[in-house]
Amino acid sequence: MTIIHKQLADIPARHQADMELAKKYACQGPRYTSYPTAPQFRGDFPLTEYRAWQASDGEHRQAPLSLYLHLPFCHDICYYCACNKIVTRKKNVAQDYLGRLQREISMQAELVGRQRAITQMHWGGGTPTYLDHAQITELMHILASNFNLLDKGYREYSIEIDPRTVDTATIALLKGVGFNRISLGIQDFDPLVQKSVNRVQPYRQVATLVESIRAHGFRSLSFDLIYGLPHQDRHTMTETLRRVIELRPDRVACYNYAHLPERFSSQRAIDRLTLPEPDEKLLLHEIISHTLQAAGYIHIGMDHYVLPEDELALAQREGRLQRNFQGYSLHMADDLLGLGVSAISQLGDYYLQNERELDNYYQMLDAGQLPITRGCQVNADDKLRRHIIMSLISELHLDIGDCNRQFDIDFSRMFAGELAQLAPMAEDGLLEITADKIAVTGRGRPFLRNICMPFDAYLGAHKGDEPAPKFSATV
Repeated sequence: MTIIHKQLADIPARHQADMELAKKYACQGPRYTSYPTAPQFRGDFPLTEYRAWQASDGEHRQAPLSLYLHLPFCHDICYYCACNKIVTRKKNVAQDYLGRLQREISMQAELVGRQRAITQMHWGGGTPTYLDHAQITELMHILASNFNLLDKGYREYSIEIDPRTVDTATIALLKGVGFNRISLGIQDFDPLVQKSVNRVQPYRQVATLVESIRAHGFRSLSFDLIYGLPHQDRHTMTETLRRVIELRPDRVACYNYAHLPERFSSQRAIDRLTLPEPDEKLLLHEIISHTLQAAGYIHIGMDHYVLPEDELALAQREGRLQRNFQGYSLHMADDLLGLGVSAISQLGDYYLQNERELDNYYQMLDAGQLPITRGCQVNADDKLRRHIIMSLISELHLDIGDCNRQFDIDFSRMFAGELAQLAPMAEDGLLEITADKIAVTGRGRPFLRNICMPFDAYLGAHKGDEPAPKFSATV
């Protein structure tokens, strides 16, 4: 019996307690890629004050900077997708977008600073490799003409790839223009599951790309998986994991599929009767967690697993791990500038989001305006709670004494109510609470969102005439 099949046989008996915990704490909650979270962004945020801060002298004019570029186009619809994407095969749409993006890049570089070292960059979508080779090269040239791109080995320049859109020549090009990290959207290797979500990509196709990525010396390779998709069950997931482990990516992210057809029209193509039942979905979560850890991966939190030698594992041990709109990454810059339709920035005390509709995004740029339409400015309480949440979610502990000194507070008095909410979780073994520290246990890592939620001042605080924000399931 293989290790994976032995694990499958053992899971119902060995991990029944974990499944009971998952049922107990199952609820909806933010993923905490920011705090405050995106539902708190408003159209009447202080854009004038933000511009004045950017124009002022200060350390922010020289500090390192991260870039995120949103490239929204896809050739085909993936039924499960909840991203801000545009499915089209029209000619020239990518070139039209690059023309507007160049205008935004130029305006933002002037405002934010052209000389700041770009230590991190990430292209996401949509499908960034919707762009052809010439357009990828052109966009990188536009960025290099406006920002201080680095050729240092420590930089993190990553791109998301739909395996169906690239070949080995594309992999060579991406390495040549400066990318050193790649994320492959796998989702699932089972043919029936792939067909049911309209994303057919044979295992051999992915394996060939992996071989090319390894041969070209990319620093790391990530796989994205999704559990809870139609026709998934314990047997198909076990086989998918066997193939994932065989290819041995450096990082694996496993996302919980949220079926919300009323919000995302493409999901209406999915037959809800083919979705795994809640108990089966919890079992899929347990299979993923225990199988990957048995294969040597470390669960750093929030459904992310990395090999022990991966930089994210080292960064977590050293307190250099951060969480932002791209998920977990090394803390190499405090400021993140988002470029493209719907992109979100975190700069100083401000969160800012670009216009989410493509036509409106174009109109604002054609009128010479930055396409920022929503945002917020964080206050002192936000900064305190952000420190607590991000410490727990990234470093897996909070140093209460340091928090008291840094923010000049009495933590135990100020957060007595929150500590009371955490007490049952401590009794269940998810965390340990002392006078000096809150520490997440290994058993508590799948419940990081639940552990952070008591410190979120905005949960449940929406006005009566506003709809409550909808979040994905925590487990």
